[in-house]
Amino acid sequence: MIRLYDLAGAEDDRRFSPNCWRARLALAHKGLDVETVPWRFTEKDRIAASGQGAVPVLEDGATIVHDSWAIARYLDEAYPDRPSLFGGAVGEALSLFVKHWTERTLNPLVLRCIAMDLFAHIHDKDKAYFRESRERRLGTTLEALAADRDATVRQLRSALTPLRLTLEAQPFLAGDRPAFADYLVFGAFQWARCVSPFPLLEPDDPVHAWRDRLLRAFDGLAGRALGYPV
Repeated sequence: MIRLYDLAGAEDDRRFSPNCWRARLALAHKGLDVETVPWRFTEKDRIAASGQGAVPVLEDGATIVHDSWAIARYLDEAYPDRPSLFGGAVGEALSLFVKHWTERTLNPLVLRCIAMDLFAHIHDKDKAYFRESRERRLGTTLEALAADRDATVRQLRSALTPLRLTLEAQPFLAGDRPAFADYLVFGAFQWARCVSPFPLLEPDDPVHAWRDRLLRAFDGLAGRALGYPV
């Protein structure tokens, strides 16, 4: 049995981490059974064997892998007979660009839109840690970060233009079928859906339709997750 430590909110089944969603969809893409284990920010001791303090952490027998990118690469190497997450070296290289764009451009804008909703859904025992660690990292309060999110969502929608143009030409970033490049970006939108009712996308946006396709993928794995209508 493969086990994945997966960030949870106040409820065990509110799984909101964008990085954990990348890993969960990668496992579904591979058709692998997995036990997901709810984990909170302050439970560092439970994943100490990984040598660090963040999830996702994958346990596959005696093998322990952390970080969603490393997990995806491990799955392609360990299970080559199952559908590839990258489609070869070129696909992996291009997916690395998507990873960095998502983490440096998309995720910060999404966080500014959902910061206070996210904080409201975090387990009480994690709230002080989350506030202190994020405010130190960001150099501002959560409240200041989330101020004027109507302006922020306009910035977000503008930043999505390259993604939108791609999805006007094909159903997924990877082409006719999704791959890890799609899951990298989708994790940000699933993060928002799981904690916030604030709409990030207009209904007629091709990115909205792409998100819906991924919410329905793998028998509705992401769409069934506890969250808000989008």
